[in-house]
Amino acid sequence: MSGRVHLYGSYKGTIVYVSERGQEESATYSCFSKSTRHRERAACKCVANVRALPLHHEQQVIQSAAVPPGVLWTETKVASKDQSASPTVSGEQKERLWREFFAEHSQWWNGRPEKVSARYPDFKQKKTQEALWREDPQNPPWLEEEMAAMASGTVPLDSSSWNKRLTRYFKAGQHKKTLELFQQMQQEGVGPNKFTFVPALNSCASLRALEEGRRIHEQIIQSGCESNVFVGSTLIDMYVKCGSMEDAWRVFKKMPSRNVVSWTAMISGQVKNGQGQKALELFWQMQQEGVKPDPLTFVRVLNACASVVALEEGRLVHQQIIQCGFESNVFVGNSLVDMYAKCGSMKDALRVFDKMPSRDVVSWNALLLGLVKCGQANKALEFFQRMQREGVKPGPVTFMAILNACGITKSLNDGRHAHEQIVQSGYDSNVFVGTSLVDMYAKCGSMEDAWRVFNKMPSHDVVSWNAMMFGYVRCREGQKALEIFWQLQQEGVEPSNVTFVGALNACASVVALEEGKCIHELIIQSGCELDVFVGNSLMDMYVKCGSMEDAWRVFNKMPSCNVVSWNIMLGGYAMQGHDIEALVLFEQMCEEGVEISNITFVYLLSACSHAGLVDEGLCYFESMSMVYKIPATVEHYTCMVELLGHASYLHEVEDMVKTVPSKADVAVLRALLGACKLQPNLEIGE
Repeated sequence: MSGRVHLYGSYKGTIVYVSERGQEESATYSCFSKSTRHRERAACKCVANVRALPLHHEQQVIQSAAVPPGVLWTETKVASKDQSASPTVSGEQKERLWREFFAEHSQWWNGRPEKVSARYPDFKQKKTQEALWREDPQNPPWLEEEMAAMASGTVPLDSSSWNKRLTRYFKAGQHKKTLELFQQMQQEGVGPNKFTFVPALNSCASLRALEEGRRIHEQIIQSGCESNVFVGSTLIDMYVKCGSMEDAWRVFKKMPSRNVVSWTAMISGQVKNGQGQKALELFWQMQQEGVKPDPLTFVRVLNACASVVALEEGRLVHQQIIQCGFESNVFVGNSLVDMYAKCGSMKDALRVFDKMPSRDVVSWNALLLGLVKCGQANKALEFFQRMQREGVKPGPVTFMAILNACGITKSLNDGRHAHEQIVQSGYDSNVFVGTSLVDMYAKCGSMEDAWRVFNKMPSHDVVSWNAMMFGYVRCREGQKALEIFWQLQQEGVEPSNVTFVGALNACASVVALEEGKCIHELIIQSGCELDVFVGNSLMDMYVKCGSMEDAWRVFNKMPSCNVVSWNIMLGGYAMQGHDIEALVLFEQMCEEGVEISNITFVYLLSACSHAGLVDEGLCYFESMSMVYKIPATVEHYTCMVELLGHASYLHEVEDMVKTVPSKADVAVLRALLGACKLQPNLEIGE
C-alpha cells in the first residue's frame, strides 16, 4: 500500500480493475479508520461491488490475502505541503461542482480561514462531502474571474459552521484563536447561540480570562441562553477555574434546573478553593434533590474527603460507589486509593488497590505516595518492585515518590538504582525529578552526588536551590548552605519562605549572627517577616546566636504565634540563664491559652534546674501529668534528676529514677552520677 494520507478524519482509496466490458476502470472508497485491516475490508467490499476481474499491472500490488490477486489497490494522493491536488475527478465534474458552489454558498464549508496545509480543501460540500481546491490544475478557466468578483473570505458561514470552527479550535488547544473567531463571528453579523457560547466559555476557562468570560456572560443573558443547563454548567466551570466562586454561586442559584454537570462543577470549585467540607455538603444536597452522581462526581467528592481528612464520610461515599457499580472505574478506584492514603488508612487503600480490575500508573502513584506519607517507606520500595514486575512503566511522579522513600530510609543504593532508571527513561531533564534526586542524595548524606545532579539539571527553580541548601544544613555544612543562598540571589532566583528558613537554619548552625541580620533585612524587604514559620526561624537563629533581644523583638512583632514560637523563646531564656524570664513567659502562655506541649515542660524544668527552684520544679512536674495530661518522658526525668541532685535530694533522686517507666536512659543515669559527684555519695553512685 502506498500514498496513505489523512483527510478530514478518513482514508480515501482507489482500486483499478477490469470491468465486464473488458475495459480498465477505477472505483473509490473511503474508510474512517486508521486500521489497515479495516481499510482492506473497505477495499474488498468495493471490489465485490464492482465484480472486479484480476488485473495484471506493472505497479505495486497489495500483498494481502483479503484482496483478490491481481487487483491493484492504491490510495488517492492528496496535495502535500508543496503540492496541491484533489481526488481523481474529471474536469467536467469539477466545473459542475464550482457552479454549484457559486450558486449556493451556504451549502459549503469554508475551510480557508483555518487552512494549515495545502492538502486541506478550500471548500467542502456539507451533505456530499465533495471538496474543492482553488489551486487544482483541472479547475475551469473562468474560476479566477468569479473568485475575483467575490471578495476574499466572503463566503458566508451560518451559525452551525461557526460553531464547528470554534469547537475545532478549542479542542486543538488554540484558545486565543477561539475567542478571536467568536468576536469575528459577531462582526460578520452572525449571532451566537447556546452551542457557540460553550467553546467560547471553555476557552476563557483555559486562559483564566475572567473579564472576557464576564462579557460573554452578559451576551448569554441578552440572548436568553442563561437558563440552558449546558450553558449554565459551562458558566459555572468557567468561573470556578478563573477563581471567582461568588460568580459561580450566583449562576448556580439562578439555574432553573441543574444536572450532574452543574453540581459536579460546583463541588470541584469548592475543592479547588480549599472548601472540602462545603463540597461534601453540596454532594449530599445534590442527592437530596434527586440528582445521581456520575464517576466524575465521585472523583471530586473523594478529593474533598482527602482534603479535609474525612475518613468516615469517605467510607460512606465508597459504599455509594459500590451501589452505583462504579468501583471498577479506574479513575474512581485511583481516587479511592488516594483518599484512603491521605486519610491515613493504608489498609483500606491496599484493599481497594488489590480489588481494582485494571491499574494504571496513576493507581500505583497514589499507593506509593500514600505509603511514603504514612511512614511506610520500605513498603513503598517493595511495591515499586512489584509495579515493575507487572510491566507498568513508572512516570515522573512514580520516581519522585520512590526517591522520597529512599531519602527517608537512607537507602542510597536503591536511590542510585532508581537514578539509573530515570536516566534510561529520559526523565533526568525533568526539573521536579531532578529536584527529588538532589533531595534524596542530600538526605542520604551524599552531597557530591547531589551537587553532580544539580549541576547537570537544564534549569533550576527555587525548589532545586532549596533542596541543595537544606542538604548542606542536614550535613552540618552551614557555610556551604549560605554560599548556595547568595549564589541563588546572584542568579536572579526569588527566594521563597522555605528558602529563608533554610538560610536562617544555616546561620544558626554556624552562629553567623551578622549574615543572619543581613538575611533578616531581605526578609523584611520581601514581606515574609509576618509568616509564622519564617518568624520562628528568625527567633531560633537569634537565640542560637545568643541575641535574645533581637529574638524578643521578632517575637513581639509577629501577628500570630504558635506553640513553637513560645517554646523557642522559653528555651532561649532557659539556655542562656534567664530563668525567671522563662517562668514568667510560661505563665503568660497559660494566660493566653496557648496549647502546652511536652517540649514546653522540658524547657521549663530546665529553667527551674538552673535556678535551683526545687518546689516550683516539683509543682510543674506534677501538673504536667495531672493538669495537662502530658506523660513524662526521659527528657523530663533527666531535668528533674538534675534539679533534685543539685539541691542534695539524692534519695529522692534515687526514688525518682526507679519510677522511670522504661529502662533508665543513659542521660538520666549520667545526671544521677553527676549529682552524686556534686554531693559525694559513693553508695548511690555505685
